[in-house]
Amino acid sequence: MPVSQKRVTLADIARKAGCHVTTVSLALRDCPRLPEATRKRIKALAKKMSYRPDPLMSALVAYRKGVMAKRNTPTLAYVTNWATRWGWKETTAHPDFYIGAQAKAQEIGYKLEHFWLGEPKMTQKRLGEILYSRGINGVLLGSHGRERGDVLDFDWEKFSAVKIDYFPHRPSLHSVTNNQCDIVRLAMRKVIARGYRRIGLVMHRGWDYTVDHLWMAGYLCEQQVLRPRERIPAHLYPKPEPMNAWLAEGACELLVEGRSFAQWFEKYRPEVILSKSSFVLPVMKRLGLRVPSDVALVDLFLECADGATAGVEQNHKTVGAVAVEILAGQLQHGKYGVPANPKTTYVGGTWHEGASCPVKSCAEGG
Repeated sequence: MPVSQKRVTLADIARKAGCHVTTVSLALRDCPRLPEATRKRIKALAKKMSYRPDPLMSALVAYRKGVMAKRNTPTLAYVTNWATRWGWKETTAHPDFYIGAQAKAQEIGYKLEHFWLGEPKMTQKRLGEILYSRGINGVLLGSHGRERGDVLDFDWEKFSAVKIDYFPHRPSLHSVTNNQCDIVRLAMRKVIARGYRRIGLVMHRGWDYTVDHLWMAGYLCEQQVLRPRERIPAHLYPKPEPMNAWLAEGACELLVEGRSFAQWFEKYRPEVILSKSSFVLPVMKRLGLRVPSDVALVDLFLECADGATAGVEQNHKTVGAVAVEILAGQLQHGKYGVPANPKTTYVGGTWHEGASCPVKSCAEGG
């Protein structure tokens, strides 16, 4: 804007529109508390008057919000839809999602409050009404059991929302999740560099289903660098049918079945197994398989990087923190409703060396 041209301010628009400057500010941020007709009228007037936000003023406001104490700390809703109120805290990743989100919310001046959709007499519509009546317009969709349905039906025009992980699939919201495809690809590249060629993936079918089959996608992708005779089919357990044997998060035994695993192992003779230690190790021990002398092991869900087990640590707390950052940005810019072009942010994993997957010696062949 030329120096000689006066910048159009919110006060200028308010005088022209015949309303308070606060109303103009709310309308330009598309606040759902104003009638839609009012928002449209003021935004059209601002466009006609060639209004442009002052980036320096926006930065100052953001700074003041960060350093000035707030009398009423704004609340973000952390909505879960699990079989029990706190059942998700007993499952891999989900507790850390919440811890990361809670820490980040506190850091940037929000309070994170948990809401459970399984409360007695609670419905999706009712929870939406409760949040709106309390002035909570920022929603994090946290732990949503894959058996709990695939749709969350709020009056989304009143809310900014970000989803952690993949469920529910509808509506299509901005989401943050671990990058399972790259995690398994990273593990594959590491073991190939150590001299292994016959690499087997052992995975609970529900885990692969939950992440839209990205575990399998990464595995199949990296197999292409191997010779066809070195490629081993993944062992997914349980079988595809009946679906209810693996769909419910807490209803299935999270341990690979011994007989089917033994048949797979005997047929394909993998040199290294990519899996979750607690899912395969008890069965491997019963079969007399020693790690790493009989078969090496890489944990794709590594939780303890103490050097005993090689694997990839998934950065769950970072997922929760990034979700809060994105949601706070949406609220700051007044973005409500279902986005026209939803984006997914992937958080990568961290590789850790471990004795369970040593470098393969030349004498072993391969």
